[in-house]
Amino acid sequence: LGRIRPRILENGLATLREVEGLSEELVLDHIFAPGFSTTSEVSEISGRGVGLDVVQSVLREVGGSVHVSSVPGAGATFHLRVPVSRSVIRAVVVRIAGEPYAFPLLRIDRLLRVPVSEVHLAEDRQFVVVEGRNVALVPADQVLELSGGAVPPGDVPVVLVSERAHRLGFAVEAFLGEVDLVVRPLDARLGRVADISSAALLGDGSPVLVLDVEDLVRSVLRRSREAGLGLGKVTQQGGERRRKRILVVDDSAAVRELESELLARQGYLVVQATDGVDAWSKVRENACDLVITDVDMPRMDGIALTRSVKQDPRLRSTPVMIVSYRDSEEDRARGLAAAADFYFAKSEFEGDALLQAVVNLIGEAKA
Repeated sequence: LGRIRPRILENGLATLREVEGLSEELVLDHIFAPGFSTTSEVSEISGRGVGLDVVQSVLREVGGSVHVSSVPGAGATFHLRVPVSRSVIRAVVVRIAGEPYAFPLLRIDRLLRVPVSEVHLAEDRQFVVVEGRNVALVPADQVLELSGGAVPPGDVPVVLVSERAHRLGFAVEAFLGEVDLVVRPLDARLGRVADISSAALLGDGSPVLVLDVEDLVRSVLRRSREAGLGLGKVTQQGGERRRKRILVVDDSAAVRELESELLARQGYLVVQATDGVDAWSKVRENACDLVITDVDMPRMDGIALTRSVKQDPRLRSTPVMIVSYRDSEEDRARGLAAAADFYFAKSEFEGDALLQAVVNLIGEAKA
């Protein structure tokens, strides 16, 4: 303390009267100030007043704090408080389309380097043989819909993951290392971001997105029904005319059944969901031609569901129709602000009107 007070004066941080009136706690707080040091000599590792400033800055970034107490002749104690809501995970950082991404280590089965000669092709699907089993090989940049990615010459770095009964290999550009990451939730204003669970900072301060393995696998399964995924181009599968698929979302079983029956009679393929969370899972797993949703539902309401669909790069072109008891101008404005394509009040509900609105959005039942 005897060396801190004079330095406060020398650095112009307070007047003599102010320094004399400072409590011991406030005096000690000055050691965390940028550039503050009590040493008279500057060496390669000390004397610049950087160390404790960095400690305090990092703790503040994660919502924590640092406090120091001192007993003359006995030493000092530093108390670092970190919120328990912050999660630290072990992750493998890879490069995809020139940018770093992180796979949680607990979700990885194995890391492989597969020679290009051992990548096989069957029915426009690429796969590798791992422990005697065929494992689908999917370019990570294609799943994330990123441009600028390139398959490295020679061995292909592959992240092998499992989700329920599905085992997949994600081809990446390079393995960048294994690190501990302090993960942080994405800004709520972004809504639900497909295939991404959280964000973190690497040791050099650059940002990295943490991948949601479960969501990634779901994306692959959905897209595999539409197109082949390979290290080369994506080949669209042809076929006979198909029935258009409509997802009906409502927490009322009676309403779901009524709407589903009307649509099914016209030849549409109808899938039901009990709330927004259930619907979000189903629309991500199997592409739909139209989503019809209520607004007031538990877990995720219809406005949040609509916003999530419209903010997903792969789903934003999917039309969303809101059918709700809320029919004020304000309610309609909320729905349209979330980018809904049509707002239908249940008070105006009539089978023919609903069917006409569906035809106007997606056409007849057969594609």
